Amino acid sequence: MDAHGIWETVKAKPSGGESKPKKKKQALAFLFQAIPEDMVLQMASYTDPKQVWDGLKTRYLGVDRVRTARLATLKRELESLHMKENETVDDFATKLTGLASKARSLGYELEEVDLVKRLLDSMPKSFLLIVASIEQCFELDSMLFDEAVGRLKAYEERLKGTEKTEDIQGGLLLTSEERSQVCRHCGNGGSNRDGFGRGRGRGCGSGKSRDGSERFQRDKSHVRCYKCGEFGHYNNECPKWEKQEVNLVDEEPTLL
Repeated sequence: MDAHGIWETVKAKPSGGESKPKKKKQALAFLFQAIPEDMVLQMASYTDPKQVWDGLKTRYLGVDRVRTARLATLKRELESLHMKENETVDDFATKLTGLASKARSLGYELEEVDLVKRLLDSMPKSFLLIVASIEQCFELDSMLFDEAVGRLKAYEERLKGTEKTEDIQGGLLLTSEERSQVCRHCGNGGSNRDGFGRGRGRGCGSGKSRDGSERFQRDKSHVRCYKCGEFGHYNNECPKWEKQEVNLVDEEPTLL
């Protein structure tokens, strides 16, 4: 309205001064376009833009008692506001400046130094080091709010880079541990409990589940039998040993 030269229609009129009818109509048009439709119907009887403006002030700001109560609520929100661990610095700074703007509209001006201190006091534990550094190395009374936000954002990006590096190193360490558990003979992974010592003899295990079914196929080309000395099977699978057992069973009745 000030840019279009019609703000004077809602201000206190100077002595002897009167707004032009054309400007009044323009001001009414601007005001009716900016308010909800149901409120337009309620204020349709007003012919003076100052009446509409005063009605909006009474409805939205209320009397001094209502304004004081709203301002007290905003102050409590500012004091209890704290940044969450999963919240970004940008989102929290926007929330803080939004509350400060609402308080300013109610007549409470929050100074720049108060905003900076409120911002630093609301940081989570992960930002404790940078907050302590800012308080020790800089004068908070002369620091701008945007400067404090920028320093916190730089520290936030450094934290993200450190977390990614730790994740990559953890994945590489896990891969190394998995490789260390791979058998040199059969190429299959598994701990000593799952592989070695489960079957008969000194092989890499039977490779069978509890119900006797084969869990996977192993490469036995490097496996040497300790009974016959040949490659390709374990000692508990030796065919020659099975033949010897059959011959002993056939000879037992004869001996008896």
